[in-house]
Amino acid sequence: MATHGLDPMERLLAERACERLILEFVRRLDLGEPGTVCELFTPDGVWEWPYDGRRVEGREALRAYFGSRPADRLSRRMCTNILVTVDSPDTAEATTYFATYRVDGHTDGALIPPRLPANIGHYEDTFRRIDGSWLLATRTLVLPFGGPRERLAGSSRP
Repeated sequence: MATHGLDPMERLLAERACERLILEFVRRLDLGEPGTVCELFTPDGVWEWPYDGRRVEGREALRAYFGSRPADRLSRRMCTNILVTVDSPDTAEATTYFATYRVDGHTDGALIPPRLPANIGHYEDTFRRIDGSWLLATRTLVLPFGGPRERLAGSSRP
């Protein structure tokens, strides 16, 4: 597959940079500081979930949205089938399948029995390269399988 304006090595490096963004996004949500997810987006970046009309635009709004994640939420996202397509030297798109395992009311250090995934879907992403760095321009959540959030028994939060 030849991409206009890119030699094969440039295309491979662009694909890998976009793949790392995808993986860094879920790492920050699950293991890092969720509020810092905004740094992976362009200044005018957008995260949206068309199912319920949710749309968050701009880094400060993204910081507030992802930073509001409950401190007692335990989650792990499994990403697979990451397919990045480089459209030009400065734009790309990707589709990534995921399954999310999640509970609220978790206490640090507590081991909980395995659960079924809370949701299964895919992300549709677009990327832009700005000043030599690849960033997410848009992330759309497509969620055909989902259910209510589970709260562990004995948790004090509603």
